[in-house]
Amino acid sequence: MRDVLISGKTSFKIEVPYKLIETGKKGKKPLILYLHGYNQNIEFLEKKMEDMLNLEAYHLFVQGPYPIYDTSRKVNVSKWGRAWYLYDGNQGQFIKSMEIASEFIQEIVDGLVDVIEISRLCVFGYSMGGYLGGYFALSRWKHVNELIVVGGRIKTEAFDGKREPAQHINILALHGKDDDSVYPQPQQKCVELLKEEGFNAMFKLVDAGHKLEPIFVDEAYNWLKELGYVESG
Repeated sequence: MRDVLISGKTSFKIEVPYKLIETGKKGKKPLILYLHGYNQNIEFLEKKMEDMLNLEAYHLFVQGPYPIYDTSRKVNVSKWGRAWYLYDGNQGQFIKSMEIASEFIQEIVDGLVDVIEISRLCVFGYSMGGYLGGYFALSRWKHVNELIVVGGRIKTEAFDGKREPAQHINILALHGKDDDSVYPQPQQKCVELLKEEGFNAMFKLVDAGHKLEPIFVDEAYNWLKELGYVESG
């Protein structure tokens, strides 16, 4: 005889690092949130975003919560790449996992409100972080002012009938014309839809592939300057 007495689920705690950098004069200023790509970490993205740190702002780097096992066994766990969500092809699972990740990021941002003065919030997401950045911005529209998605796609269909409150968000979608990992056409279509709905949204193809090249950082930097972000001097 065999009886299952209890079957359930419980939570598992894992520590996730983040880093806040301040540039420029002390006081109220924008917060820029950076979300890395799949199998990357905050150390990687901080190096890539070096030029963005010339903007006067708070720069928040957050690491994805899901570690990607390093098969070489030569890399310390703290240096492993990370993922933001779990995706198996099922859209329901995709949205659920992005919501969990967004709640996690929101908790970090909320914890900073009592420590620093934030004038506006910009979300910069690359690749997998771009998908999450778009979801975070449209689901947390009250908090977000700018959204930059590089080599990803804003999942507009997840917010059908619910996008109007987010029309104040300025959106820049950058894509490499030679990107064969995430094709540019679906992102361009989503941006065109947002523009039709009244968003200040721009899609721009650049001479690059999927890798996070300096040209993407330069385009994002100049776009934010046009919107009133200032250099730290």
